[in-house]
Amino acid sequence: MQNPSRKPALDEAEVAKFDRLAADWWNPKGSMAPLHKLNPTRLAFIRAQAAARFGFGETALRPLAGRRALDIGCGAGLLSEPMARLGATVVGIDPAPANIEAAKRHAAEAGLAIDYRREELADTLAAGDRFDLVLASEVVEHVPDVPSFTAECCRAVAPGGLLVMSTLNRTLKSFALAIVGAEYVLRWLPRGTHDWEKFVTPRELAEAIRAGGLESSEPTGMVYDPLRDSWRLSGDASVNYLISATRED
Repeated sequence: MQNPSRKPALDEAEVAKFDRLAADWWNPKGSMAPLHKLNPTRLAFIRAQAAARFGFGETALRPLAGRRALDIGCGAGLLSEPMARLGATVVGIDPAPANIEAAKRHAAEAGLAIDYRREELADTLAAGDRFDLVLASEVVEHVPDVPSFTAECCRAVAPGGLLVMSTLNRTLKSFALAIVGAEYVLRWLPRGTHDWEKFVTPRELAEAIRAGGLESSEPTGMVYDPLRDSWRLSGDASVNYLISATRED
């Protein structure tokens, strides 16, 4: 149960915005099309980081069996479902009720057992849950207090666990591509999806992760290839990027 006296960790306007998009989450040609195209690249990074952390080979079919995973801001489950297919016991949390209902329906249709919860991360932590793998993908740029949210993400990581976060860098290039290009010119995303001033630089995110007690990696960029109409991992973190972090104790 949420504590009404606690300062909200999320922007209610942001929650409402994505709640309205819930019905379109699983439409690969709809408003979430950019996430569908981005997802294979995010998954490749997550799997590689998990393999390095937990020790499994590229050919393992269910390498996360026996591991608990938390998908923060899970939406309708674009990352939760692949994690479940890799064998993880998955908890997906999102404060938007329509997102959670859409996630539950799609998982049921796919025959996947995923524990979807309409709650904030602080409530998950209050219940004492800790996880081997924690994901916060395209979430941190929508929260009002990045250090506090990141600290909660770090607290969710169990000893020996792994945190993977992805977000948008606050650069002139990201303003041109992620705001002007994606929302106004190409119309990949609804206008107003992002607020450039809320974008987070790799240095800011790394500092917040270190303050949370984890050791972070160097950022890995994700860049769009218009010729192939697909994304790939890159050393260019000037727009989209991922960071992983580990807890040793």
